[in-house]
Amino acid sequence: MHPHQETFYGTTTVGEKGQVVIPSEARVALSLKKKEKLLVFSMGAGMLVLSKLENLQRFEQHMSKRLNAIRKAVKETK
Repeated sequence: MHPHQETFYGTTTVGEKGQVVIPSEARVALSLKKKEKLLVFSMGAGMLVLSKLENLQRFEQHMSKRLNAIRKAVKETK
């Protein structure tokens, strides 16, 4: 399975303590380990996103490189 492929892994239920279980197929496919921290974001309209911290860090690095290129291009046009 391609890591960027959208996949439906099933359903889960919010327990009495507000906890949810991530289906085992999703944990395997995403290489989630026990006690691994996940970031939780609201996407509006009742949607939540769970993300590994390392994915956000990669995105930040990508955007940082892009911002530096944009700043350089703006300086050259002045």
